[in-house]
Amino acid sequence: MAEPASAPAEATDCDVGIVGGGLAGLTLALQLRQAHPALRIRVLERRNGPAPEAAHKVGESTVEIGAHYFAQVLGLRQHLESAHLKKFGFRFFFNDGADNLALCPELGPSQYLSVPTYQIDRGVFENHLADEAARRGIQVMPGARVLGCALDAGGGPHRVRWRDAAGTEQQLGCRWLVDASGRAGLLKRQLGLARGNGHAAFSVWFRVRGHVRPDDWGQVGAGDPAAWRTRCGVGQRWLSTNHLCGPGYWVWLIPLASGCHSVGIVADPAQHDFEAMKTHAGAMRWLARHQPQLHAALAASAEPPLDFGFLRSFSHDARQLFSHQRWALVGEAGRFLDPFYSPGSDFIAIGNTYVTELVGIDLGGGDLRPAARLFDAVFRSFYDNMLPLYEGQYALFGNAAAMSHKVVWDYTYYWSVLAPLFFHGRLADTALLAECAAPMQACAQLNQGMQDWLRAAAEQRGERLPRAPAFQDHTQIHWFRTLNTRLTQPAARADVARQMHEAPQVMATLAQQALQRFGPAEHAPEAAHHARLAALCAQQQRLAGTMAACG
Repeated sequence: MAEPASAPAEATDCDVGIVGGGLAGLTLALQLRQAHPALRIRVLERRNGPAPEAAHKVGESTVEIGAHYFAQVLGLRQHLESAHLKKFGFRFFFNDGADNLALCPELGPSQYLSVPTYQIDRGVFENHLADEAARRGIQVMPGARVLGCALDAGGGPHRVRWRDAAGTEQQLGCRWLVDASGRAGLLKRQLGLARGNGHAAFSVWFRVRGHVRPDDWGQVGAGDPAAWRTRCGVGQRWLSTNHLCGPGYWVWLIPLASGCHSVGIVADPAQHDFEAMKTHAGAMRWLARHQPQLHAALAASAEPPLDFGFLRSFSHDARQLFSHQRWALVGEAGRFLDPFYSPGSDFIAIGNTYVTELVGIDLGGGDLRPAARLFDAVFRSFYDNMLPLYEGQYALFGNAAAMSHKVVWDYTYYWSVLAPLFFHGRLADTALLAECAAPMQACAQLNQGMQDWLRAAAEQRGERLPRAPAFQDHTQIHWFRTLNTRLTQPAARADVARQMHEAPQVMATLAQQALQRFGPAEHAPEAAHHARLAALCAQQQRLAGTMAACG
């Protein structure tokens, strides 16, 4: 695992060496500097010079945990609000092959929720992070090409061999080594930590000049164009992360403050041909068949796309992220689930927070073994319990009725379980995590049961499921809005514990409502999944009754 050292260049020692100066690496550097101002931090970044605007990296949409991390934990809210766009939530259209968006089922907000989220131009944001790191005394080395790492398991410094922008070989000695190199996965490859997760999907994407405005697509033949434009409240659908959905796929539309738009197609290879879509021309032909209104809007421009990229298989896992031997993987260097629901920045926030905690324990002379083992297990549970939201679920995207329940359910799970721990600073509260292990496990079981049942119901009944409303405004669901608002309110440790113990009952109630709306299942395998979910709900009802009786 540790490679032989070559004749070293002049060694420069630091407390934390971070390989990769992208989103994960730079935000970790800022969080470490904020928590431990005396740390010597060095960031090695392969890119030499500023990142380009609008066509740098995908991953532009943030959700609540990631947005809170950037804005509040790192103190970057002013930059986010002045240089980027405030996101008008998630929005879903079920419009495969349709030529009039106004006649298709729509799920989305009519008002902004309490927790602000953002559409981020990654180039602008990462350039700002680099400037902020330099301002805070963090050494960022651009044009650094890492040649290899030698990990020291005996307590000595880890060594990183790298070549600077001038081509001179250097050596960095660091007590902590953090891999934030993205999909290059420097340490993951070196330590043999890569593992699959069973989720197969691919993506192609590109950026275009000008904003794509779905608000303008529903005027022809829609009956009352004014009603279409105003039914979502502020009439600014284009500011949402718009999802155009069909069987086995979804298309993202994400606006950028630079006046550009990010367009991506994400699909199940069992239902769509990656080889036919891995060029811009191929992607446009696919859009002409599946999303004709988007195709027409894009084809109307004479300008070529700003970029084009693809990933044949984007979802990946790692056996371990944090080690008591003072190394860690963060961001996509470790794990990545799926771009649906934009969880990438959330997992950056969680991973960076655990690394910061571990460095703090080390600085205080504490034993890293129990904390590294616990944080690795907790992060693993978060990842594993989110995986059912994606694995085998792409077939649902063409079913508006099933998806209308799934999206509300998935949000509820996220806001009830994972988000409160992060927002209220309890992610590393080991005693609270132990205290809440049972309700968290109950929520995970309910989630798995719901995902299995929805998939089976959609496969078996198809369009015979109850019709989805023309416009389902999830911001008008009182309890749903309350879950989001509660994240912004101060909560003591006891409050967080109470919320976590209440979460299984909230989820069980929602599951029972879905079961009642869909009606009884008549045939296997839906009947088996229906029965299992109903039994899980009944179990939670009995437990809630017992707890109420005990006062």
